[in-house]
Amino acid sequence: MPSVVKINALTVSGEMRAELERRFSSRAGIVESADGFEWFELLRPVDGTDRYLVYTRWRSEEDFRRWTESQAFQRGHAQAAAEAGQGHGHGDAHSAAQGHGHGQGPAQGQAQGHGHGQGPAATGAELWSFEVVQSTGPAPGA
Repeated sequence: MPSVVKINALTVSGEMRAELERRFSSRAGIVESADGFEWFELLRPVDGTDRYLVYTRWRSEEDFRRWTESQAFQRGHAQAAAEAGQGHGHGDAHSAAQGHGHGQGPAQGQAQGHGHGQGPAATGAELWSFEVVQSTGPAPGA
């Protein structure tokens, strides 16, 4: 069974870039313990676009779905929503980093941010899903 990749394309204004990256950094490590989790990367745009890509790779679609239904996932979203509502500046940006249900549900809330440090850092989110057909990497022990 091929791995599945979830890419969340986040539209982030120039003034919110540092905030988005800070939010992802502050919640690093949450998804790594999820069964079936394989990889995460936050990709910063360098070609003039305003879209960050959040790349997560999962052993299966079922593993991804189980993560989105897990207590850890739910707690993270509840905490993010509470912090954003209280103006602590954390928002729900990390949901995108963790390969959640982007494009439906949690990430949609992220798309409705406004001020600096309060609410979501992204103004839009779109989920792309893929199966891994071919993959290469360094040779073992390299």
